[in-house]
Amino acid sequence: MRNKIKLKRRSNRQTRSPFFLLLLILLWSLAMGWGLATITNAQPVPTEEIGTVDVVPERYQLGQELYLENCARCHSGIPPAVLPTQTWQRVIQDSQHYGVTIKPLIDPARLIVWQYLQVFSRSQLKEEEIPYRISESRYFKALHPQVKLPRPLELSSCAGCHIGANEYNFRKLSAEWQ
Repeated sequence: MRNKIKLKRRSNRQTRSPFFLLLLILLWSLAMGWGLATITNAQPVPTEEIGTVDVVPERYQLGQELYLENCARCHSGIPPAVLPTQTWQRVIQDSQHYGVTIKPLIDPARLIVWQYLQVFSRSQLKEEEIPYRISESRYFKALHPQVKLPRPLELSSCAGCHIGANEYNFRKLSAEWQ
């Protein structure tokens, strides 16, 4: 009789152990998630208008400022996501800038701008040609579905729909696009 009671106790422990193990894993996961969120100081995305297309972390803000200082003084600065990373790499190194000779950025400013552009642009598919013009970029086309774009497309035409484009705010749209 004692052996039967011992066996019964053992079998009860064995059927409970998966439940307790799952509970332990759940509690451990919750604790680790909370700890990682606290350590990384995760911040919620602001709900007010952020102006630019992306929220730019502090470590890339200088790159964005240098980009705008050097590029947006002659034309509207466009969000890096509009062109692939490979195009940006060519643009910031080339002194022939769309038919105009410019003085290319020099280090360290070039490296700081490059880090910003590299993080916020997109990669190009291997089989695709690297677009040099915005109108050739599949990203630009994807961001503007069903939009009849003027030919030739010029950066100054961005402000027609993006009324905040001159302030690097591509979220602010004209009334017809809201």
